[in-house]
Amino acid sequence: MYEIRVEHTFSAAHALTIGSAREPLHGHDWRVRVTLAGPALDDDALLCDFHTVEDVLRQVCAPFNNQTLNDVPPFSEGANPSAERVARHIADELVGRLSPSLAPHARIASVRVTEAPGCEATYRPPEARA
Repeated sequence: MYEIRVEHTFSAAHALTIGSAREPLHGHDWRVRVTLAGPALDDDALLCDFHTVEDVLRQVCAPFNNQTLNDVPPFSEGANPSAERVARHIADELVGRLSPSLAPHARIASVRVTEAPGCEATYRPPEARA
């Protein structure tokens, strides 16, 4: 099994609702780490081109940069902008946008979001759990 990782950082604020109480708005430098995995390499001896993943990851994160996550879809629709949900949203977007580039050799194995040192959430898409 091969794995590659790509990282990206963006700055954004959020205010979570926990136990029906909304916490104060606060910001983070969000670090996103995407892991791709697969059992074989393509004809160029790559699992996937790093630049392809970097470009798409930047596009997915761009709407969040220097924003309040509560005001940006999908969180503007009432979803609590937790690190777990941010990781899942990024993973879902990457799966949808990268699938043609990854098939048949690779898949998104996980997306890890760190909102503060020592505080991270990881989401593994269903196809990564199979």
